[in-house]
Amino acid sequence: MAELSPPSIQSKLEVHLWWLTALFIAINVGLFLWQVLTGVNITSPSLVDAIHWGADYAPLTFLEEPTRLFTSMFFHFGLIHLMLNMWALYIFGSVAEQLFGRFYYLGLYILAGLMGSLLSGFIDIQNTFQLLQTNDPKLFPTVSAGASGAVMGIGGALTILSLLPILPKQRFILDKKTLVMVMGINLFIGFTMPGINNAAHIGGMLMGAVLAAIWYVGQRIHKPNLGFILGLGVGIVTCYVFYDYCMQQVQILEPVWRQILAAMRAQLHF
Repeated sequence: MAELSPPSIQSKLEVHLWWLTALFIAINVGLFLWQVLTGVNITSPSLVDAIHWGADYAPLTFLEEPTRLFTSMFFHFGLIHLMLNMWALYIFGSVAEQLFGRFYYLGLYILAGLMGSLLSGFIDIQNTFQLLQTNDPKLFPTVSAGASGAVMGIGGALTILSLLPILPKQRFILDKKTLVMVMGINLFIGFTMPGINNAAHIGGMLMGAVLAAIWYVGQRIHKPNLGFILGLGVGIVTCYVFYDYCMQQVQILEPVWRQILAAMRAQLHF
């Protein structure tokens, strides 16, 4: 990514230009260190620890603790998971924060993360319906967490901007070939490697792309406040409607999920 005007963020850290991204990184790293100091395994946290620290487990999330849709964005399954997400957050976030403005970037980050969690839960709901027909143990709900949904949202937002004509006052020229390749590789890895929650990646990416497109239109028609309000409004309403739809499906599955949740609690003692 090249910059139209100096200074380049590649030559100096200049954290004051992207301090919100730095804060996100500090929160994730700080929580991880706190978890390790309290006994969480640094390379492979147990499922009990993951759930204790706010990871997303669809039966627990939708039946009892919907806050896990948010808290799961700040737990990572080991040091490598954390480092990969924080590196990507620095690369994408330090640019996106300056392009979109701090407040819109904050909304985009949170809404992309929430949509990632929601789509992940939706897949667990669909898998449970299939489980009732096939008894395939692979279809049981899984525990998931990480900032990758939010990070992919930022990546998706930058990718959309790279494909659109450059705005008159756009500070960064985005390399569309690199962004499309990076996002494509991430999705490919998610589809081909086990243990990766690709639903969260796709959900975050789609939300980021939509919010970036709305923001761009607002900038193009010289009504940035309209784009700001409309973009965040669309994101909030979309998350709410999708959550409500998921809850309607969960009402059908509640007896089954109660049994699954009870068995999980008995097995893991949480």
